[in-house]
Amino acid sequence: MTELKFYQPEDLPELDYVLDEIQSQYTATAKQALEKIEERNQKEDFFAYPITIFFEEKVAGFFVLDFGDDKYDLTENPDSVLLRSLSVNPELQGRGIGKSSMTIVDNFIQEHFSDCNEIVLAVNEKNTAAFQLYTDSGYKFDGKTREGRSGPQFLLFKKL
Repeated sequence: MTELKFYQPEDLPELDYVLDEIQSQYTATAKQALEKIEERNQKEDFFAYPITIFFEEKVAGFFVLDFGDDKYDLTENPDSVLLRSLSVNPELQGRGIGKSSMTIVDNFIQEHFSDCNEIVLAVNEKNTAAFQLYTDSGYKFDGKTREGRSGPQFLLFKKL
């Protein structure tokens, strides 16, 4: 069973996994994402929430729910959240953890951020596995794109 919880510092040792060369082109590691959040916190920007993914009660992955201004690159909706930096420990990939996380994140957001009514994200056009994971989990692509750090990205959304 997959479960989502707000990140705790004791999760970090198990989140210190290494992504392969291809995956690291498209997403930040948990450690990199946490460093960016800490930099933002130093500037009084406390709008990003790191989330730990648990599978069978063990740390399995990570992502960030970002309510900051970066979301406006993808949507005009002030009641949206940007989902970023999703990764699953490579040793646990292929078990449906990513997909189940993207399915249960809806309830997690509604429980903890009741004003939020949309999830937005960007996925590199070459990252077909991630694109498939998101669309299989109910995210929609309406043709919008943007330029990302590793090339063009598809902009996806999911209404809550």
